[in-house]
Amino acid sequence: MALMPVDEALTRILDGAAVSAETEMLPLADAGGRVLARDLLALRTQPPFDASAMDGYAVRASEAVAGARLKLQGESAAGHGFDAPLAPGSTIRIFTGAPVPEGADAILIQENAERLDDGLVQVNEAPVAGRHIRPAGIDFTEGKTGLEKGRMLDAGAITFAAAMNHAELPVVRKPRVAILATGDELRLPGQTLGPDQIIASNTFGIATLARAAGATVIDLGIAADRMEALDEALDEAIAHEADVLVTIGGASVGDHDLVQKALTGRGMALDFWKIAMRPGKPLMSGKLGAMRVLGLPGNPASSLVCAHLFLEPLIARLAGLQDPNRKRTAILGRDLPENDIRQDYLRGDLETNADGQLTATPSARQDSSLMKVFADAHCLIIRPPFAPPAKAGSRCEVMVLRG
Repeated sequence: MALMPVDEALTRILDGAAVSAETEMLPLADAGGRVLARDLLALRTQPPFDASAMDGYAVRASEAVAGARLKLQGESAAGHGFDAPLAPGSTIRIFTGAPVPEGADAILIQENAERLDDGLVQVNEAPVAGRHIRPAGIDFTEGKTGLEKGRMLDAGAITFAAAMNHAELPVVRKPRVAILATGDELRLPGQTLGPDQIIASNTFGIATLARAAGATVIDLGIAADRMEALDEALDEAIAHEADVLVTIGGASVGDHDLVQKALTGRGMALDFWKIAMRPGKPLMSGKLGAMRVLGLPGNPASSLVCAHLFLEPLIARLAGLQDPNRKRTAILGRDLPENDIRQDYLRGDLETNADGQLTATPSARQDSSLMKVFADAHCLIIRPPFAPPAKAGSRCEVMVLRG
């Protein structure tokens, strides 16, 4: 079977992935980072009255000529407006955000006025009619669409929703991602290990990535290398109505690699298996009913590289979020040899040089089983198939993992 190119694999994994039609109502305080499920209409008008944009005096522009003296009639403050019309020849002290009294059409800012001892205010510089007044509804009006369906609820959107008087927001249901580790050799952190056993560390990294990408995680635990154990885990994933099932390890075709066999035996339509990348060649993709299946390799670096490349954008697509753009251009920190048929993702350091350019230097060790190398890496340096030798100082493409 020919190895599938990385770009084609990603296209096929994302094909048909759509935002869930299911919604939930969340308190405003809990809705940050979620996606709005329907258009949000304003429940009020803002401002609900003509409001002053400056501290000063509410006046009639026709009366507030330079040198004029106006009688101080009262005060209008935010939350405590003046409840009578502006009398002829008078002015009302006003503060930012306060209602402009009936009859006033300009704001004489306090820098251009002088308060006199006899209860008069002298105009030192004439105001312009309409200036420094925010008309009612200039921001938004009741019944009009304020935020559109599909908007990610960031700080600005949450603030706007609150201002429109929404205490709860309709949001898209998060994609449900079920994670299943497989293998007789695996034990959970903290458990006693036998001489042939290792820690199931990948599950925790993949779960962290999935949650950060916008998913709800369902931990299916560890399935032993037995068909009954795998069937039981699949039953649980289906019962939870998982949108995506992520399996870790066991997707090859060795005597003890039963994941692919268990899935196809349950009716999974296998789309592809094995792609032209390093690390991460034994990646599996398919569908079991409505549930998408992504089989990640068992080696830690392979598993995490594949999760960044394929699972993260899949979750974003299902959640209605923007595809995270981790790719940047950098300067290569050391020479690299020519590449073969597979696209390489080299773990490396990322620094800013004296010229302000990003410099990417690959780690000396690239074995896919080395977890410390991946944890220390700031980026993945991407080497296309059949790339010629590259010299230090040449441009390269990187995928940023962390700052």
